[in-house]
Amino acid sequence: MKLPLKYNSDGLIPAIVQDASSKRVLMMAWMNAHSLQTTLESGLMHYWSRSRQKYWLKGETSGHTQRVLHFHVDCDHDTLLFEVEQTGGACHTGHQSCFFQEVDTQGTPLPVSETRVFNPESTYTTKA
Repeated sequence: MKLPLKYNSDGLIPAIVQDASSKRVLMMAWMNAHSLQTTLESGLMHYWSRSRQKYWLKGETSGHTQRVLHFHVDCDHDTLLFEVEQTGGACHTGHQSCFFQEVDTQGTPLPVSETRVFNPESTYTTKA
């Protein structure tokens, strides 16, 4: 990577992932230098899981991969934005986006109007 990226104290940088055609934000995840390099080399999104403490290829258990079409860095070099071609849903709950829950101005969740695009119970071989 030729740009000097600003990773946090854990060696991670946030990655915002957006559907390239609809421009909808699909998810936010963390990357480290290795997962970023693997993403750029393979063309498929790879991340660092803080909860599982391991690298993961998006779609490794579901088949719902993200193919990179465009890659951007913000002006401070501390956040990444990827425009992807999403296969299936991006969220482990079965929704197209991880941002399916709308909340009102008091912080109260509104009824979810979005239909799931897949059934997570029958899709994952291991808990996501």
